[in-house]
Amino acid sequence: MRVSRTLTRRPATVGSALALAASSLLLASSPASAATSCYASSCTGLDPATTVCQSDARTVRTADWGVELRYSPSCRAAWARKTSGGSLDTEIWVHNSQGASRGVYYGGNGTAYTAMVNDKDILAWACEVRAYETLQTRCTGSY
Repeated sequence: MRVSRTLTRRPATVGSALALAASSLLLASSPASAATSCYASSCTGLDPATTVCQSDARTVRTADWGVELRYSPSCRAAWARKTSGGSLDTEIWVHNSQGASRGVYYGGNGTAYTAMVNDKDILAWACEVRAYETLQTRCTGSY
């Protein structure tokens, strides 16, 4: 009798372990599937970290003080990013040739980035503005 109970419990335990492993895989894949998809003008104002745009993004231009222009070929969108070297009075901005712009404050530590702007068949560039240093500005070239 004792042997049959052990044999009955073991398949149940293995089944539970497999079910748990399968649910872990589903949970691990949900952040990727939660990413928003956008294209060109529908990306304007969106956070690149919550979209698929960050997946193929690359830095296409960098300015003197280190602000970067990031670009996603699949989304045809651009944004500005700053990873180091700023002062406490720094703002970063991304602009496009249609007049769209998005900015964010950079406190000098860590990474900051702006929301995106459309970059389909138009130009975009990123700028860093140091407010207390008489509004000194450095911008990337356009892309």
